[in-house]
Amino acid sequence: MFKGGIKLQDFKNLSKNEKIEDFKYPEKVIIPLSQHTGSPAKPVVKKGDYVVEGQIIGEITGFISSNIHSSVSGKVIDIVPWDLPTGRKSLSVIIESDGEGKSIERIKRDWFSLSKEEIVNIIKDSGIVGLGGAAFPTHVKLTIPQGKKAEYVIINGCECEPFLTCDYRILNEFTDEIIEGIQIIAKVVDVKKVFMGIESNKIELLPILKNSLKNLKISLDVEIKILPTKYPQGSEKHLIKSILNKEVPSGGLPIDVGCIVFNVQTTLSIKRAICDGIPLTERVLTCTGLVGKPKNLKVKIGTLISEILKYCEGELKYGRKVITGGPMMGIQLFDLNVPVIKGTTGIILLQEEKLLEKIQPCIRCGKCIDVCPMFLLPSEIGRYVEYGKFEKCENLNVFDCIECGCCAYICPAKRPLVDFIKCAKFKLRKK
Repeated sequence: MFKGGIKLQDFKNLSKNEKIEDFKYPEKVIIPLSQHTGSPAKPVVKKGDYVVEGQIIGEITGFISSNIHSSVSGKVIDIVPWDLPTGRKSLSVIIESDGEGKSIERIKRDWFSLSKEEIVNIIKDSGIVGLGGAAFPTHVKLTIPQGKKAEYVIINGCECEPFLTCDYRILNEFTDEIIEGIQIIAKVVDVKKVFMGIESNKIELLPILKNSLKNLKISLDVEIKILPTKYPQGSEKHLIKSILNKEVPSGGLPIDVGCIVFNVQTTLSIKRAICDGIPLTERVLTCTGLVGKPKNLKVKIGTLISEILKYCEGELKYGRKVITGGPMMGIQLFDLNVPVIKGTTGIILLQEEKLLEKIQPCIRCGKCIDVCPMFLLPSEIGRYVEYGKFEKCENLNVFDCIECGCCAYICPAKRPLVDFIKCAKFKLRKK
């Protein structure tokens, strides 16, 4: 078990029993060309072009980049900068849907007969990225650096944010497809041992998963680990610590300890890209909180968040806020006319907290240090940021921070510790 972290009040019951529902076919989508870690895609369509579902509209531009596909059939009406849920802007392709759902030809394949290189290339062409929120291009993760070797694959089914249930529903409803995806991953990285981590608040999934594991097509040892419900259990580094008792070194990656981690929805997307010829044009997300009808929805990439909130009867009254992602690591929206992107795990309507008029001084209680899962000193980093001593923050390993929010959550003075840390990273990168 990893050091630090916190136990959060659980709000999963709002939506965990809501089966995944197809959201209505959108009349218009705004599809950003930068919705993944790395360099933005390059537009390969122009205003006035007719496109179909699954057609590439943005082409990969570097090693760490991702293809972007149209999620609807219809006409490209503009290509302009548009706000993202992350607060940044991105050049985006605006498509007016014809409602017909015309699609590229979907090629069904037998993954068993494909080479490792062919599988990675299909995943690359299909625009698959990490769907747990980070949106790191999956083909890059599957390309093991020279001199490194993967010994284990970990499938991340923890979903430790207290409101989100989309991964839970995927594990429940698409179990066989996920097990198929696991085998494809294992073939590509040449491992014989796979762990699947799920938190103890999802233990009812155990018999479903075990039953599906009886039908493996290759020789593979898949072990399901039931982990304590503790935030941020779903973080890659802490999942590795909990399952393998290995620590990823400062500045390192999971492959440095012989491990690769995949989110369950990413695993499902890999299976569908390889076996069914379906590129990444939609994702499952949770819409919950103070909405009339909490739901788990399968949504076309580029659908406006305002439309989803309206569908779930979420009313943005005075004193409420909308967050994309989970409440711990999510981002508050100030404009709802932003699109769902590949990394959008949830839309949560919450009561707004009353902010203090000015930042309070640190009372040196040490609680932020106790809960920090990365062994950092958030209170000290915060003080140095206030004094503009950013080089001191680098000495305190500020770049190891995963911005989980535990420190800000526990702080009795309500100091914006995560904001301080983000500020320090920004200033140091600009040096």
